[in-house]
Amino acid sequence: MDDLSAAVASAPAVRAPPELTIVVPTFNERDNIRPLLGLIAKALKGDSYEVVFVDDDSQDGTLQELQSVARSDPAVRYIHRIGRRGLSSAVVEGMLSSSAPYLAVIDADLQHDETLLPDMLAVLRGGKADVVVGSRYVEGGGMGEWDASRQFISRTATRIAKLIIRAELTDPMSGFFMLTREAFAGAMRNLSGQGYKILLDIFASHSSTLRLRELPYEFRTRQHGESKLDALVTWEYLMLVADKLFGRLIPVRFLMFLIVGGLGVFVHFGVLTLLLKGLNADFQASTIIATISAMTFNFFLNNLLTYRDRRLKGIWRITKGLFSFYVVCSLGAVANVGVATALFDRDYVWWGAGLAGVLVGSVWNYAATSLFTWRQKK
Repeated sequence: MDDLSAAVASAPAVRAPPELTIVVPTFNERDNIRPLLGLIAKALKGDSYEVVFVDDDSQDGTLQELQSVARSDPAVRYIHRIGRRGLSSAVVEGMLSSSAPYLAVIDADLQHDETLLPDMLAVLRGGKADVVVGSRYVEGGGMGEWDASRQFISRTATRIAKLIIRAELTDPMSGFFMLTREAFAGAMRNLSGQGYKILLDIFASHSSTLRLRELPYEFRTRQHGESKLDALVTWEYLMLVADKLFGRLIPVRFLMFLIVGGLGVFVHFGVLTLLLKGLNADFQASTIIATISAMTFNFFLNNLLTYRDRRLKGIWRITKGLFSFYVVCSLGAVANVGVATALFDRDYVWWGAGLAGVLVGSVWNYAATSLFTWRQKK
């Protein structure tokens, strides 16, 4: 036996690649990690699978828990993301990190019914569907302890989803599903990555109609940690829908930037009116204060909404970002006036010249703040 053959013969057995990858996005879910893994192991006993946690830089000990588990269990991996946030993008990264033919998504909060995983896998193995969705709305499913208002919001969001998908999904808001790698590959280059509803994004982004199967499950109550749902989730959901409706014409982030800018106009005139009419202040001073107030309002609202996935945190980063926003928008105002004046002097109609100036200033502000204020981390 030559040296190479001897080395191969003496090498430890290599673990077979998993048939199924289960992606679990996490953010501050320390106490749910081991219980979830135990439930998945029990449900998929005898199946070849791996669990890939994608963590958005948790600060509650989740990362330390994931490190501990991954060192002792070869079926567990994790991806630590810094400077990036969002469930949809986390799911995409987890799926791209895998070579398994089947891919599943389940929340870390134990609210999904992991006992459905074998049934989902069986449907895909049999070639009967491209995507299998755990649904709360088909017969046998349920919303658990959700109150009437939360159920109303969910059902309204389901109706809105019909604007961008053709599939007869009863629960497009579901975060519990399984699909083939081919189904994911057909959508991944067109995904918006907006918000939390990755299933809806996949159906709206796919180049063809996906074969669908829905299985009922009862939504559970969270046992540990805090819910990540807040009022901003509704905004992100609407932006996902807007991206699919208008994204080919105008980037949805630019649309959000314009909406915030429009609100800033109201802030500007509100402050100006208060200073001039309420306090009898000097016009020039009032205009400067109103302009700075509107810029400050726009910065913080953009930080909260438009660039939520790149949100600046901490006194130093916020102060630095605010200063760069002031500088960029000041230059944008100069560009606005310069373009409008130049066009007006060339006998363009006044409103056309003004609109061109606003457009140039807005594009400059958006592009420059994306580059300098909310720069994407590498």
